[in-house]
Amino acid sequence: MIKEFRDFVLRGNVIDLAVAVVIGAAFGAVVTATVEGLITPIIAAIGGQPDFAELDFTINGSRFAYGAWLNALISFFIVALVLFFLVVKPMNMLLARMKRADAPEPVNMKKCPECLSDIPLAARRCAFCTSDVSAVS
Repeated sequence: MIKEFRDFVLRGNVIDLAVAVVIGAAFGAVVTATVEGLITPIIAAIGGQPDFAELDFTINGSRFAYGAWLNALISFFIVALVLFFLVVKPMNMLLARMKRADAPEPVNMKKCPECLSDIPLAARRCAFCTSDVSAVS
């Protein structure tokens, strides 16, 4: 059982996933700091509110801190934009190129019904046996 566990942990996909999670968490922290330290103050300066994190309202003694939610929403959109433009978009372009390279060439030939030679689709007579092939599709 220990050998199976070791094989599982040392499998490439698990290690790659662990590295991705750690880098993703670090990237998320950088984006959050950027939003809270740079973007939110710029937006707040335009709108007149110095700090989104302090925005809240109270209903029946319950405090709703929607400013922290706004910061998290802005962070989410920045992460989503970065992932889209740096990961998804290039990957889609790469897959499209690979798909184009793998696509079969269009069929522009047909078989002669008499001699079974390959002849162009637009041919009215076979170049090999001179049979009339205009009615054959």
